[in-house]
Amino acid sequence: MNKYDFVTMDAEIMHGVPVFKGTRVPIETLFDYLATGESIDEFLDDFPTVPKSFVEMALEYSKQALAA
Repeated sequence: MNKYDFVTMDAEIMHGVPVFKGTRVPIETLFDYLATGESIDEFLDDFPTVPKSFVEMALEYSKQALAA
């Protein structure tokens, strides 16, 4: 699995907004949860179609992008 396997962008899915692969859950939703003080576990409970490994990859990718 490469560093982008957690995300997909398709004009037919949520108008091309980046979503977790295999779902209709926007990546931005994860960051909205975290910004309001909700936990990763709360996010995963509310969006059971998103694998925890995808959340971990999204956070790691964001961390690396911010450090670059």
